[in-house]
Amino acid sequence: MARKYCGVTGCAVEATLAVVGGRWKPVLLFHLLEGRKRFSDLCRSVPNATQRMVTLQLRELEADGVVARHVFAQVPPHVEYELTELGRSLEALLLQMRDWGERFKATAQEANDDSPAAAPTRSRDRRGAMSIKQGELATRPDVRA
Repeated sequence: MARKYCGVTGCAVEATLAVVGGRWKPVLLFHLLEGRKRFSDLCRSVPNATQRMVTLQLRELEADGVVARHVFAQVPPHVEYELTELGRSLEALLLQMRDWGERFKATAQEANDDSPAAAPTRSRDRRGAMSIKQGELATRPDVRA
């Protein structure tokens, strides 16, 4: 049973994002393109996500009919997830997202390599006075110690 979709704009992109949007859903879907995976394998594929977050994201994907959950009656519990036909229809989108991300990372890395050194970091102390982080005065040619 799909979750209730309540679109604000009626845009098809909004409908897509309602299903696959979120920080971990696209990553989980991308890893499920390889085939059926155990829950622990999915958790390892997104190490920055908590088990609870992975569980919640998978439940939403299951409710939307994108992911199928298979429970095996054994001890310890054994649960596997796989894409449904609807989930498989997202393959082209996920691969395009991967390709775009690789190009973006390469472009961002080139921009970082070409950029001049960053300006010293200024911050306010408890009293509200401006200060420069220790050690940065020595690297600034316009400031004499």
